[in-house]
Formats: sequence, C-alpha cells, structure tokens
Amino acid sequence: MAAVTSRAALACAAVTVEVPGRTLVRDLTLDVPAGKLLVVLGRNGSGKSSTLHTLAGLRAPARGEVLVAGRHIDSWPRRELARTLGLLPQLVDDPFPATALEAVLVGRHPHLDFWAWEGTDDRAAAQRALAAVDLAGFEARDIATLSGGERRRLSIATILAQDPGIFLLDEPIHQLDPQHQLDVLRIFRRLADAGRTVVVSLHDIGLAARFADSALLLFGDGRWHCGTCDETLNEHSIGELYGIAVRELRWEHGRTFVAA
Repeated sequence: MAAVTSRAALACAAVTVEVPGRTLVRDLTLDVPAGKLLVVLGRNGSGKSSTLHTLAGLRAPARGEVLVAGRHIDSWPRRELARTLGLLPQLVDDPFPATALEAVLVGRHPHLDFWAWEGTDDRAAAQRALAAVDLAGFEARDIATLSGGERRRLSIATILAQDPGIFLLDEPIHQLDPQHQLDVLRIFRRLADAGRTVVVSLHDIGLAARFADSALLLFGDGRWHCGTCDETLNEHSIGELYGIAVRELRWEHGRTFVAA
C-alpha cells in the first residue's frame, strides 16, 4: 500500500466487507490522497454503503484496517475524528422538530467544547452552507415542510458546515433535480481541488466520468477494481459491472454511457 503522506488522506489495507452469508468486498487496498475525488460505482446491494460506513469507522471490517492520516481509525478520539472525517448517509432521520438552521448547526458540534453553545462563527458557517446548496432564506423553515430534494440539500449543508478534511458521501445527489445535481458535484469538485479528500457513491456514470479523478468499481461478490476514470470507465468494465451491454458516447467536454 502506498504511504499516506497527508493528514487528510484516507487509506485501507486489505479490507474485507461482509454481510451475513456474503462477502461484498475482499481485500480492498487503496489510498485516496488529499486533493482527489474518488467515485464508487456498483449495482444496488454491491456494498457501496457498507464500504463507506466501514471507511467512516461505523462498522468494523471483517479483515484489514482503515487508516486516516496514517493512523488506524479506531485510534482516533471520536470528536477529533468527526472534525477530520464526515459521512453523508443515504438516509437521514429527523427524530426531533427543528428549523433548517438548527439542523445544519448539528454539523458544528464536533468543533464545540463540551456544553458549549454555537457562536456567531458557527451560525455564519451554517448560513454559508445553506447558501451553497441554494437554501439561503430557509433558516427558519421547519424541516418537516421541506421537499425531499430540499431535505437532501439540507443534509449536504450539514456536512459542509462540519467542514472535515475527508468527505464520504453516499449518493448525495439522490432526489435532486439536474441543476442541483450539478451544483452539488461542483461544490465537492472544488473542495477536492482545494485539497480535501472526497469519496462519493453515484449511479450516474456520466457524472462520475465528469467530476471524479478515479473510480472504485464494486461487483458485489468480493471483486473490485480501482483506477483513474480514463482507465476504469469503459464499455467493457461498465457492462460487466451492471450486467448490461453499454455504449460510450463522447463529445467535446465529456462522455457518458448508455444501454446498448
């Protein structure tokens, strides 16, 4: 495994991800350095969410180890880890009533001392995050009144307010319209370009090819393949990944794949 040289680098060494009766990912070894965006692709049930949760330290691998800045993830104090690494899950529960601003301020908690209240800087960070996802002016809205897409963007604002060095994003553009899909991916592309580490699962291969530096393909039976998007995203690999024949379409500024 390549040495981890950045504080905001995420790596894993021979990580195996299992669920009862199945090995989803076997001996995954990779290093995602600062300044890069890695996309995770695979069919439903192939292990994308389980792998992201393993990388976040929320579930233990069957074998292998996850490293954050060269340290085993279990050696990190939880609050310090939350300042360094943030996970956006597919589904976010709303157990308590809250306004949009209150929901986003949850992302600031790892930065607060115990028993401390959010200050002016925290509120400003939350408001910037809301504006970034086109929710400026929603601060006082009850989250129960938001549409599905607005609620998803609110979750993205929360992890932006958390401001970690490493972002793990499980289908962040789920439920979003095309404009907001592009807006959100542009945000994380800019963060990667500014030195953050971004790992994102997607279903849109064209957007993956457009925004990511590299791709991790999960086949759901233990097999995986990782490489640059130019190397990894092609008709053969995508066809094998999803079990369908595909054709690649190219134009001046991008490419995508469609069912043949």
